[in-house]
Formats: sequence, C-alpha cells, structure tokens
Amino acid sequence: MEPFRTTRRGWLCAAGAALLGRTAQGAPPPFTLLTFGDSVLDCGRYNAHGLTPGGLLVRNDDALFPEFRGLDLRHAHGAARLEHRALDGATVADLPAQAHGLRPPEGAAAALLTVGGNDLLRGLAGDGGTGLRAFEAALAAFLRTMPVRPVLLGTVYDPTFGDDARNFLSVPAARARANHRRVNEIIAAQAARHGRLVDLHAHFLRGEPGWFTRTIEPSLTGASEVRRAFRARL
Repeated sequence: MEPFRTTRRGWLCAAGAALLGRTAQGAPPPFTLLTFGDSVLDCGRYNAHGLTPGGLLVRNDDALFPEFRGLDLRHAHGAARLEHRALDGATVADLPAQAHGLRPPEGAAAALLTVGGNDLLRGLAGDGGTGLRAFEAALAAFLRTMPVRPVLLGTVYDPTFGDDARNFLSVPAARARANHRRVNEIIAAQAARHGRLVDLHAHFLRGEPGWFTRTIEPSLTGASEVRRAFRARL
C-alpha cells in the first residue's frame, strides 16, 4: 500500500502546485466595454434605475429586461467591465478629453460612440457647410487616434419620428433634416473606415414616444433599445 500512498501524495502535490500556479497567474482579463460621446450612452440620470446602454450590455437587469437574460457580455465572456467615459451634453469637440489617459485594455475590448446630436442642437442643424466639415474633421481625427478596436458608431436618432409638425428647433424642418442626414452620412463614412455602424436613427424610427423622455433623451426603455441596437453589432 505504501506505493499507492506515495503516488497519491505526489498527485495531490502536483495538483496543488498547478492550482497555485493558476491562482498566481490570475484569470484572463475581463472583456472591457468603453463608452464615449453624449447622453445617448450617458442617460442614467434620465431613469429611476440609473441604467445606461453600456451598463446593460455588460450586465443585464434581469428583473427589468428578462428578454436579455443571459445575453450580456458578462455571460458571453465570463467576466466583463464597463469603462464609462461618455458624458451628457458632449459634442465632437469633447471627445479628446473623454479619451485622455486612455490605454488599450489588456484583454478583448470594444468602444461605443454616439455623437452629433448636441452638435446639431448647438448650430449644425442650421449650418451652411463649414460646421459640418469641421465636425467631420474632428470625428475623423478622434477615431484615427482611438487605441480600441472595434469602434461602434451610432447614428443620431430623430425624436420627432420624421414628423415636421413636431419640430422643436428654431431652424426650418427641411434644413434641419438635411443637416441631420448629412451628420449621419459622416458618421456612416467614418464607421466604414474605423469600425462598425449602428443605425440608431433607423431603429428609433420604428419605435414609439415612450422611448424618449424630456423630448430628446433615452428613457429607461430607450436605454434598453440603444443597448439592443449596439448588441446586434458587437
């Protein structure tokens, strides 16, 4: 029986050493999801649960959204984390500051970006062309230096559902819609060069007013619908 005890003891020692080795090395790094841009991704303050599309992508709230049970990044990758850098009210000019100090994550990662809505609200809706060209140049420059791939770019949605009678801008609807279309064309072109396009505009046109709060912000349902659109492209 002594040979058996020796063999068993040796096996236990080897197994323990292997376990300690794995513990010392640590688990693989989690999947990192980064968010940049405006309140489409930074909309936690607009719902009572403080939920954002990025947060729901990383870890679904199964009680609120049972449809997405087991379909979040945490389940898909074993571990996932959110690095939330998007900020309510941001424009394309704010993107470099959001990426300040950014280093490529150690493991797998993806970045989400929504921008352009506030640029339209602050002048691009009535722009004659100069501002649109500056928007395009600033977005391209930001994406060229982004150290995370893939980058998923969301188009700017339309809270009026295409109804000119609901125009809330001081700019005539025809001009505002033309510039809105041009902004989305710029976003699509940059997505083709640097990442993937997420057509929030098309997705939200099929939605309903309850997807919005305070006219233009994603509601709780809206946050989940933003999540749905991005999830389809991750």
